[in-house]
Amino acid sequence: MRTLGFVNGTTAPKNTPVVGFIGLGDQGLPMASAVAEAGFALRVWARRPASLEPLAGIPHQAADSVEDLAASCDVVALCVGTDEDVERLIAQMLPHLRSGAIVVNHGTGVPAIATRLAEQCVARQVAVLDAPVSGGRTAAEKKRLTCMVGGPDAAFEQCRPVFEAFSAHVVHLGQTGAGQTAKLFNNALLMLNQRSIADIIALVDQLDLDLLSLLDVLKLASGASAALSLLNTMVRTDNVEHLSKVEALDMELFDQAMRDAGIRAEEVTERGLSGARSLPALLTRLNG
Repeated sequence: MRTLGFVNGTTAPKNTPVVGFIGLGDQGLPMASAVAEAGFALRVWARRPASLEPLAGIPHQAADSVEDLAASCDVVALCVGTDEDVERLIAQMLPHLRSGAIVVNHGTGVPAIATRLAEQCVARQVAVLDAPVSGGRTAAEKKRLTCMVGGPDAAFEQCRPVFEAFSAHVVHLGQTGAGQTAKLFNNALLMLNQRSIADIIALVDQLDLDLLSLLDVLKLASGASAALSLLNTMVRTDNVEHLSKVEALDMELFDQAMRDAGIRAEEVTERGLSGARSLPALLTRLNG
């Protein structure tokens, strides 16, 4: 393991966990930075050395391999793209993790996978928390994310200070999978609201009303929503196509989770998918 970026001899306070982080992307990078800035000893691993460059000046150590990272950490946080990525990384790490270590999945996935991973790890006395976050890069940079956690009470309490390093709100929702369920409901509601905004705009277009002025009013009144406030702020013309595709994938995860639970949610799924897919056209209309 090679040491990088320690600033002014800074070291972590006594009795705090050594935190590993994999997934230094758009949201993961500011999360990892916040962990180090809070005084935790931070270990990181990235497939590409260039991914580590933005951590220059942030106290951290870079591991030579996933296995090296796993062996040196009390908590390993994953902020990667899919459940398949998480499963692959945990399979690599598990033989090397310390007894009593905790693996945290900050990505969005289905509750059934969270449960399966927890069952696989418990035999080695390793706990797993599903702890997806909401707020995007902007909230991560401001340390204002909302962290939704499922998993064992003891593991949650050990990790709570780590989560608080980058979150304004940390909520333990219950058993394994509960964090993922909450995140999927959150994402579904966002997309349902996007569909409703599109429906309202379609009606406005049939009337002699100034659309942008009306939307300004709605953002201030009881019709306000995060879906409204994100338009032309976090959701922009340069990223809307990508976000639309990500949202559609999230609705597919929602649909899978509901089917796994034996719940009929086809109407919600279809409307949510419509909200995700209509996002580019919605933004185009707003920018006229």
